[in-house]
Amino acid sequence: MTTRSSETYPPSVRLAPDTFPEAKSSKTGAVVRYAPEPDKKWYVFRVSYGRGDKASDFLVEDGTYTYIAKKLVEKYVGGKRRRYLQTLIPNLLFAYTTDKKAKEYVSDRSALSYLSFYYDHFALVGEMKNPPLTVPDEEMNRFIRATCNMNKHLLFVQPSQCHFKGGNQVRVIDGPFAGVEGRVARVAGQQRVVVSLSSIGLISTAYIPTAFIQKI
Repeated sequence: MTTRSSETYPPSVRLAPDTFPEAKSSKTGAVVRYAPEPDKKWYVFRVSYGRGDKASDFLVEDGTYTYIAKKLVEKYVGGKRRRYLQTLIPNLLFAYTTDKKAKEYVSDRSALSYLSFYYDHFALVGEMKNPPLTVPDEEMNRFIRATCNMNKHLLFVQPSQCHFKGGNQVRVIDGPFAGVEGRVARVAGQQRVVVSLSSIGLISTAYIPTAFIQKI
């Protein structure tokens, strides 16, 4: 995605490729749609502060699908309500690309000097080095499903902030988060569904009524 507006997307029980939000460049209007390919992975890139959209524009214009999770924020400025999109996980950009392309982006210091790999600190390869972090397709699917509506109550949290209610996986079956799969937890004093994102953290939905929750 890399959305620039507060548009929401209709819920679906399973987020199929054709229901993924588009990745769109704000500069050229170039659009890239998600299409599963066996030689591509979901890479996680670290971007220096405030340059996530700029990096996304560059990758989209190069034909790479990108996703930046955002939520709608409302503030009153001078007595007027202002609405804007805020990045949910600071300084992270997700890109669906090949190993070769991912390395090219990171090594392009002229155009992308502010982009680097986000490393997996729980794995070692080669000469005992941490490899670039990639997120499994199904996990990324759940993450996008949970965040693509840009709900203002979305939270990026750590395990210590979640009081889980058992270990069962559940699915939200109604409301704006219909189709989201995760675990039920009490977060910020409310019952929510929490989605895990490999080695990064947890994403919490807004409040979910018990009647909207189904065990998988």
